[in-house]
Amino acid sequence: MFSAFLGLVVILAVSNRASADKPVQLIFDTDIGNDCDDVMALAMIHALQSRGECELLAVTITKDHELAAPFTDCVNTFYGRGDIPIGVCRSDVTPEAGRYNVLASETEDGSPRYPHDLTTGKDAPSAVEVLRKTLAAADDHSVVIAQVGFSTNLADLLRSPADDISKLDGVALVKKKVRLLSAMAGAFTKIPNNKGELYDHKEYNVVKDLDSAKHLAENWPTAIIWSGFEIGLNLRYPHRSIEQDYGYVDHHPVSEAYVLYNPPPHDRPTWDLTSVLQAVRPGHEYFQLSPQGRVTVEADGLTTFEAAENGRDQYFILKDDQKARITEALMLLSSEPPHSSE
Repeated sequence: MFSAFLGLVVILAVSNRASADKPVQLIFDTDIGNDCDDVMALAMIHALQSRGECELLAVTITKDHELAAPFTDCVNTFYGRGDIPIGVCRSDVTPEAGRYNVLASETEDGSPRYPHDLTTGKDAPSAVEVLRKTLAAADDHSVVIAQVGFSTNLADLLRSPADDISKLDGVALVKKKVRLLSAMAGAFTKIPNNKGELYDHKEYNVVKDLDSAKHLAENWPTAIIWSGFEIGLNLRYPHRSIEQDYGYVDHHPVSEAYVLYNPPPHDRPTWDLTSVLQAVRPGHEYFQLSPQGRVTVEADGLTTFEAAENGRDQYFILKDDQKARITEALMLLSSEPPHSSE
């Protein structure tokens, strides 16, 4: 039955690939290990690549723990793409292991539960090196970056000088090669607290490396679309999917990471998934975008937006009548099995 399902998936993938435009050239920048939505977002990317909608060029990591890169390699290898470059930061931001990156060390009968080659982030290249190499090799104005963690790596990229990889400094390289940055960061509406009272929310991805977030907001030279905290908060991943949709293998990195982070019946917000969905499928009209303007990261971590004609930035707007459609897309893509052939 599973093989028949895979056959159908492959047929759909071929059909989608034949009709699609050139796949989105994507870099995924993540603090994987700090929340389980990073893992689901990475699984989505692999499903979208198998459908011919994107190509994952590299993964760069903003969680500074040696198991973050190995766990990322576990996921990439699970989906048949263990050769995707992985870069790491050395920032001392969130240096703890996290609740599920430890899966990279799990064994079954003396073998890794999830096969992978990279055993420690200490052996991985720096994120800036991976970013510079990936961008230097890309076509001009072709790359989309989904940043779903801290701004550490992209701020460091902006600060990077010309080198043997590229004669361009970081700002010039980004301006020449990147088309769009889709960032899960900030908040653009007031957020209800546990008493239902609205307050100005200082979002985690911003405040954990505030200097980098400010530097990125002030200096990034291409268009940015911002998925604020309020978006994923209002799109909850149905826990029944974790219980029902990943059982086609004995061990699945997505469902096991979800359970280790916060087990069902918890419905986890889908913050990081939304940035990936819009980055790869901008024409599907899942979200509305605000008028153009400029996002500022204040000294206390609050994000503000001021409309301006021809402004660099826009933020996501979620309509009630789109919630069910978006949630279904996120669920189906995250749980889609690896395709049997590419």
